[in-house]
Amino acid sequence: MVDQQTRRLRSLINYKSVSVLVSEPDKGIYDAMNKGISLMTGDIVGTLNADDFYSSDFVLSEVEKVFMDPSIEACYGDLVYVKQDDALKGVRYWKSGEYEDGLFRSGWMPAHPTFFVRKSVYERFGKFSLDYKIAADFELLFRFIEQKKIKIKYIPKVLVKMRMGGTTNKNLSNVITQNQEIIKILKDYYSDFSLVGFISRKLANRALQYIKHPKD
Repeated sequence: MVDQQTRRLRSLINYKSVSVLVSEPDKGIYDAMNKGISLMTGDIVGTLNADDFYSSDFVLSEVEKVFMDPSIEACYGDLVYVKQDDALKGVRYWKSGEYEDGLFRSGWMPAHPTFFVRKSVYERFGKFSLDYKIAADFELLFRFIEQKKIKIKYIPKVLVKMRMGGTTNKNLSNVITQNQEIIKILKDYYSDFSLVGFISRKLANRALQYIKHPKD
């Protein structure tokens, strides 16, 4: 009997835009992403999980326009969580918004699936850290944007739709683990980090994601 993953891999093999397909054991999602980045031959890197998809056929064109400015090192946009069994039903709206220095201390981060970055940034500052089980994407974005101050551009549009039930939000245990890892990252960097402030701002932001809706 052919399982769902095998069928998906077979469909990818027949998809003309896939130039390299690797299926092998790894040390988790971030190790797999690091392997993909290492295989990259282009100049711009984007990562998209198996159940996620771009919101339109024009997303990559929008991204391409941003990188026509050689000074831009990365860009990102907004994301909508959709139901696992109905991609037309939005559940949460992650409005990334413009970045300002210090925003990460409140738990802010751009939606990682919408993040596109020049390969040269990975070459200079490293790939995903395997020290983190669930928050390696937060640590990488924090390292690139807050610590290394790469030049970024916000695209105020929904670029990606993500199905609910991914690694981060599939259960309460993973949510707790992710936030514990994020708190450690921030405590190590900010000497005046406030746990109370972090929790209150994070909860307020999460509540807004369920209330707000994208314009497009």
